[in-house]
Amino acid sequence: MAFTLVVNGTEQRVNVEPEKPLLYVLRDDLTLTGTKYGCGEGQCGACTVLVDGSPERSCRLPVSSAAGKKITTIEGLSHGEKLHPIQQAFLDVEAFQCAYCTSGMIVSAAALLERTPNPSDQQIISHMDGNICRCGVYARIIEAVHRAAAILGRAQNA
Repeated sequence: MAFTLVVNGTEQRVNVEPEKPLLYVLRDDLTLTGTKYGCGEGQCGACTVLVDGSPERSCRLPVSSAAGKKITTIEGLSHGEKLHPIQQAFLDVEAFQCAYCTSGMIVSAAALLERTPNPSDQQIISHMDGNICRCGVYARIIEAVHRAAAILGRAQNA
């Protein structure tokens, strides 16, 4: 079947089975490989993308459920060569080790900052609870979210 997806602001047509997980459509059909396969069960968060602004596990989301919705991947957060503040903050504080979870973490954090511009530690922990970092750099992830919130806050006040 043919589906129209709006991925990172660009309309894309794909001809795939309706049950095919969005993750595989993004990676295999659209060659957007920033979104990672982690557990395949929607538990680890490595495959997180934004669907109409909400974090979703793309490994469990059939492409038919994403059709016609606005999908944002890790590649869609930056503007050309300019990284999104949460991407830059992750780099600045080295909020990763192996970096396998990083794209899902960043996408989830971007959604949090969109809804909650100045989150507390507890709000960050609660929102990011479904994203697992096997390396355990959670303290730096929290620091990165706070840093990005400050950058976004300064930008809004300028």
